[in-house]
Amino acid sequence: MNIPRLLYKTLIEHLETSEKGILLYGPRQVGKTTLAQSIIQKVSRKTLTINGDERGPWWDALVGRERQSIDRLVSDYQLIFIDEAQRIPEIGLALKIIRDAHPSVRLLVTGSSSLDLASKVSEPLTGRMYRWRLFPVSQGELRMLCSPFELDSLIEERLVFGSYPEIFSIPGLDGKTKYLQNVVNSYLYRDLLEFGDIRNSTKIFDLLKLLAFQIGFQVSVNEVSKSLGLGRGTVERYIDLLEKSFVIFRVHGFSRNLRKEVTKMDKIFFYDTGIRNALIGNLNTLSNRDDVGVLWENFLIVERMKRMEYAGSIYDHSFWRLTSGAELDLVEQESGKLHGFEMKFSKKIPRAPDSWTESYPLATYTVVNRDTWQDFVL
Repeated sequence: MNIPRLLYKTLIEHLETSEKGILLYGPRQVGKTTLAQSIIQKVSRKTLTINGDERGPWWDALVGRERQSIDRLVSDYQLIFIDEAQRIPEIGLALKIIRDAHPSVRLLVTGSSSLDLASKVSEPLTGRMYRWRLFPVSQGELRMLCSPFELDSLIEERLVFGSYPEIFSIPGLDGKTKYLQNVVNSYLYRDLLEFGDIRNSTKIFDLLKLLAFQIGFQVSVNEVSKSLGLGRGTVERYIDLLEKSFVIFRVHGFSRNLRKEVTKMDKIFFYDTGIRNALIGNLNTLSNRDDVGVLWENFLIVERMKRMEYAGSIYDHSFWRLTSGAELDLVEQESGKLHGFEMKFSKKIPRAPDSWTESYPLATYTVVNRDTWQDFVL
């Protein structure tokens, strides 16, 4: 299934109008290479393609970072495409040399993990490249192929099996299940183990499984560390690395310094619900689950994030909770405005908490349910 990506036109326009390069981040298996190759075909520039997963005659030039060697490597090309760039030592410094010495040569660089790219690409290339993040397939991208009715009819599949591009082309529940299990076992934290100096993959898997059971709830690092028999500092480091590897993300508690607002513990969600479900070994239909509410919340928050980032919006997401128990699933701050959202898989429309409207009278309040979810994510 050929699914159009919302970043396609944006990145083509950038390559054609700006000398600054492109850094395309995202989890493994979300289609970065496919997107990059389609862009290369469209822009029709003479392209040097380098795959960081493989060694080639280009290796010594990039790793050695000698100006003359790099000049010989790139001088006949108009576009340099580097896939899996995090696997090339100190790649940021080599890209800086290319960028400064050959300003007319365009750079398109992808990386499945920010662990190495964040420290060895971003700093040398400050002001020289733009950074975009590619997510699993968004509802906005599916909308280019599906009617609103079709999107609604596919919602259960998205909640259970997620939105990795390949999942759309795999027939049958058994095939989808095997694919997700393979991603979890072979790809999910491969970069983390390689670049994060972590030797015990069992502990990472146990941590992920524990976090998968706690989506939608505030996570106590102390309780997690006790459950796993790891130090608090180790757990915090692992969570940070998993976030940088685009497996999970944290949502902090919203506060304007009111004493009754709870902010000490974050909520943790997964970038893809299918990955989350595969981790806990539960790919059952919604009618046979007791976690539909938190799956719905995870799905909607991720889809909202995709919408905001692909639109280039500057925003902040948090949750809101008082010591009294009053809460909102999502608080969005964007362009100086405050929006509160409550996620309900049913079609119920609960009223806003009095404490929310009293504390933030200028803020909006919206219930996102089965009738309104497409407005929220599209």
